[in-house]
Amino acid sequence: MTDSTAGPAETQSRARYLLDGRRVTLSDLLSAGLLAEGEQLTFVRPRMGETHEATVTSRGWIRLADGEEFRSPSKAAMVAVGYGTFDGWEAWQVGDGRFLMQLRQELLDRAAEDADPADPEEQRQTSLSPSERHARLKKARESAETGSPFALSVQELLGWWGATGRGLVNEQIEAELANHSLITSPEFDKVPLTATVHLVKAAEEVPEGIEGISLTGPSPTVTVLVGTSDEQESRETGLTVGTLPSALGGVISVKPTATFEEVITLMVLHDFSQLPVLAGPHSLARSISWKSIARARHADPGAHLSQAIVDARDVRYDHDLIDVLPTLAEHDFVLVRDQRNAIAGIVTAADVAQAYGDLAGHFLLIGEMDRRLRQIIAGTFTLPEVTKLCDPKGERITSFGDMGVGDYKRVLENPELWQQLGWPLDRKVFIDRLEEIRKIRNNVMHFNSSDPLPKGDVDKIRNLNKLLREYGE
Repeated sequence: MTDSTAGPAETQSRARYLLDGRRVTLSDLLSAGLLAEGEQLTFVRPRMGETHEATVTSRGWIRLADGEEFRSPSKAAMVAVGYGTFDGWEAWQVGDGRFLMQLRQELLDRAAEDADPADPEEQRQTSLSPSERHARLKKARESAETGSPFALSVQELLGWWGATGRGLVNEQIEAELANHSLITSPEFDKVPLTATVHLVKAAEEVPEGIEGISLTGPSPTVTVLVGTSDEQESRETGLTVGTLPSALGGVISVKPTATFEEVITLMVLHDFSQLPVLAGPHSLARSISWKSIARARHADPGAHLSQAIVDARDVRYDHDLIDVLPTLAEHDFVLVRDQRNAIAGIVTAADVAQAYGDLAGHFLLIGEMDRRLRQIIAGTFTLPEVTKLCDPKGERITSFGDMGVGDYKRVLENPELWQQLGWPLDRKVFIDRLEEIRKIRNNVMHFNSSDPLPKGDVDKIRNLNKLLREYGE
């Protein structure tokens, strides 16, 4: 229960803490009075004729009959059974028959009632307040349970958290989805921003012997096996195969019974170097290329198409892109399998070159901005003037080269120093734009996001560089 001695501000702060990017734990249920120390839990598997028992410890962990204790309900369920993957929040029940998931939902509902409305600054920065997001996720959970999961683009999903790209926000999104026993199919951080994902239920149970196989899909008849609602492993942000637009963008293929004429016509019309040869979306990956056609006809001028078909390489969409580079260097392309293990696209060496080229371009733009700001400050002010504002204790800045964008901002937002520049520009407008770019720059330089910069962000940096070139010389 909510602490009756807590003041309104403390209650609101606690509510926001639960709603805004934090995974609910059993200790939260214990603190709220929804669970009690020593309370009995059961995990019933009627189809297997099994019932597993456990108790809640004083620190909010689950103690199995053999004395082992686990913070994660899913881990406790897995160890109790001895194999498989389970959503422990939907496995363990308390004495009155309610599942832990229902208690967690009650706690989140209370928090949503206690949360204060978003302030104007927050409303300006984010699309939904935490309580609004809770309501939307709750509705998404209900839709997933009825077999009609929410479908939306990755970009729309990020918008619920006020984000335009993936990165540091990923963990917050995953935590809030987990609090409603939801995951995305396919994984939202492994596909392009324009890709459609479905909000589906997290894994309830993975049968013995098929751990790790992903059969996720929007159909209610498909079991979701890609995660549980209390997984907390930190996942690194980086380019995956699926983040390239062509990876899941569909594929033009031919049947093994096709003719050379059909293959050549398609390759010429689409300017392809190769074509997948597929009997069906889940079949073994094979292909035909100009090279394989030439070799087959060189060996036998009367060769049939089957003699020009060669094995192709295929990878899952969630595979790290950097690990695929050697295969691309050798074979020029890979076919990509989606979350249902179907061939869904193709990635070529040219696609990868463009992706890394775009990333390199962002670094060059930011490097120019940093260099020009440093030159302007070094050419206008003395080092003591700078350190007085940015490093008064003299612990960090011994030369202009030690300055960062935050230091540039502190110098230029000073009215007296800004006056010395003699620029016929508005200081506040300039500083506001510099602060926007500082955040963009930090995301890029610290590799917080695997997504290319939105065109609007690139334009902001380009335009600032143009201004610095004009007024800084």
